[in-house]
Amino acid sequence: MNAEFFKQFADIPVREIQPGFFSKIIHTKANTIAFLEVKAGCAIKSHQHVEEQYSFVIEGQFELTVDGNPQVLDANTFAIIPSNVFHSGRAVTDCKLLDIFSPVRMAFKYD
Repeated sequence: MNAEFFKQFADIPVREIQPGFFSKIIHTKANTIAFLEVKAGCAIKSHQHVEEQYSFVIEGQFELTVDGNPQVLDANTFAIIPSNVFHSGRAVTDCKLLDIFSPVRMAFKYD
């Protein structure tokens, strides 16, 4: 396997980025990709960041509030959060999420 192009998902360390939010994070030159597992009831307080965020629910339900507008997301819905817009969220059930940030989310650079 050519390591320049192909990677092992198992080699990515799991980081708890917020209590109950466990993430495997990949950085490219232009994006940050975060695969998250979140325990039911865990929440992230309202915040904003310069990066655009694209949020997808792979499994479960996650209530996301963007600019004061709450919406329960599931595998059939996703959110596009513009730069510097306040947002918060809470896992309604145990869930698996995929968040993509553009440009790279520097706050998630650990190395």
